[in-house]
Amino acid sequence: MTSASTLAQPALADENVAGSFPFLDHEKVNISTGARSGLTIIVAVHSTKLGPALGGCRVWSYSGWGEALADALRLSRGMTSKNALAGLQLGGGKSVIVLEPGQQLTGELRRNAFLDLGDAVEALGGAYLTAEDVGTTAADMAVVSELTEHAVGLPADQGGLGDPGAYTARGVYSALRETLRRTHGSTDPKGRKITIVGLGHVGSALAERLAAEGAVLTLSDINDAKQELARELGADWVAPAEAHRVPADVFMPAGVGGMLSPQVIDELEVAAVVGPANNQLAQATGAEQLASRGILYAPDYLVNAGGVLYLGAEGDTIDERIARIDAIGDTLSRVFDEAEARGITTVVAADNLVNELLGK
Repeated sequence: MTSASTLAQPALADENVAGSFPFLDHEKVNISTGARSGLTIIVAVHSTKLGPALGGCRVWSYSGWGEALADALRLSRGMTSKNALAGLQLGGGKSVIVLEPGQQLTGELRRNAFLDLGDAVEALGGAYLTAEDVGTTAADMAVVSELTEHAVGLPADQGGLGDPGAYTARGVYSALRETLRRTHGSTDPKGRKITIVGLGHVGSALAERLAAEGAVLTLSDINDAKQELARELGADWVAPAEAHRVPADVFMPAGVGGMLSPQVIDELEVAAVVGPANNQLAQATGAEQLASRGILYAPDYLVNAGGVLYLGAEGDTIDERIARIDAIGDTLSRVFDEAEARGITTVVAADNLVNELLGK
């Protein structure tokens, strides 16, 4: 790494950063330039109160480092909540490899980038454990592990647990069933109109399972090639910009964050929102806006915890991990009950539970 720094509050003076993330309560944020790749790598450790900070590495194109930093800060903070609600003795962190718009991470550059991430992770001495996220794979984690022991989700043939995507999808399914029970009186997705936006590993797995169970699906993705999956499943296809306008029982954001803008929320014609995407609310007021429209919102950092439960529940057998993943719906039920009883949003109810678990 050719440069590194730990940021304090004044670093948010840049209006782009401050506007995207108006506060900083993180333990450590390191920004480095990869010695091999020359790419900017950000590692944000939000909290280690419950244990080492676990959170994946995201590879994404940003308009500038300020936007990338804001993303890392939001995502790492969300991981603290996710891991706490999952009952793990782990804190929250996140890393980001920053690409320029249109830049592709392939070949030798890709390997070098993940070796550089290995340097950045190792420099934190075990405070942060990295894993897969958007744009990364188990094979990438194997490269990271060449330089640090603090990487999880390696390929199964290298002693790791492999891609956790199927387990993330399983946890979302548990949350969906509880949400349907609240909105429609039955956990059965058969005949329910469900819109899924984002057909990566998790979104595709959900679509396949729900199609097999008789749900009426509308699918969408920025990659038009995903229309083939829609045809295979007998689902309708719609452009991402129009997906939220399709009348449905449930809207499932399964792509990148910020999908639920004030305009999108105002135009939703659904009973509930429950999906695996991180940071779904574009603005903090989104939870109140959803509640005011009578749309039940399942907080994303609870819904999508299946992957970290699979990777982070050390000491548990696979069956025990799966049981904990299937219990995500039970935790969500507790959040729904608290929100209804106290007249607060589901996000406030979930945050209250996180604070209780963190001893705040």
